[in-house]
Amino acid sequence: MERQRIEQMQMRLRSEALNQRKEALDELAEFPPEVAVPILEKLASERDFALRRLAAMGLGNHRTDAAFHALQQMVSQDQDANVLAEAANSMFEFGEAAIPPLQQLFERSDHWLVRQTIISLLIGTPYNEVLLAMVRQALEDNTETVRETGILALNQILKSPLQPQALILLSELAQNADWRTRWRTATALHGCQDPQAKQLLAQAFLTAGQIRQVASTRSSCSDKYRIIILLQDRFHR
Repeated sequence: MERQRIEQMQMRLRSEALNQRKEALDELAEFPPEVAVPILEKLASERDFALRRLAAMGLGNHRTDAAFHALQQMVSQDQDANVLAEAANSMFEFGEAAIPPLQQLFERSDHWLVRQTIISLLIGTPYNEVLLAMVRQALEDNTETVRETGILALNQILKSPLQPQALILLSELAQNADWRTRWRTATALHGCQDPQAKQLLAQAFLTAGQIRQVASTRSSCSDKYRIIILLQDRFHR
């Protein structure tokens, strides 16, 4: 009976109906890791990226060495950004052990979704040195939203012993010709009481009209900008 249930669940994991896939994944989460992880490993080898993404999501439900190893394989071998971003999310649930492979993935990938996902994951964690290293790389990225995510992440660095390094970066950004860059810089500086930070905030100051102009575009933002906006709102709470 149990074997039949597992076989039916594996079929639903591959169903064309997304709700059936989700229900099967939720059901699989209740199984012991020794049963669930091999099923997810097999799913992770499928050609369909959506199935591999589902596998990455499911592996996060099982905090075992086998699940973590499967996620490591995915982030080192898979080429699809959607799969990699989902694997990064699941790997993050494993705590400190996940930080080195996530940093390696960030350095290796040039896709905006992967990079923005990883930076967002590290915000709110104590891994400020790793986050600062990622921010430095993000500021050199060709994609505007990756650069902006990196700027927003400096808000956390300002609250850490690494504040001087953050201020050096922000002092350059506050003079940037692009008003979006100055706006993100002002957001990152928000709440910092350091005198230099207040001076930089004045430099990066954006008019209320510019802020309203950006706010009015929120409803039509791409996924790239939704991540940026979520981070900005987080800092203003």
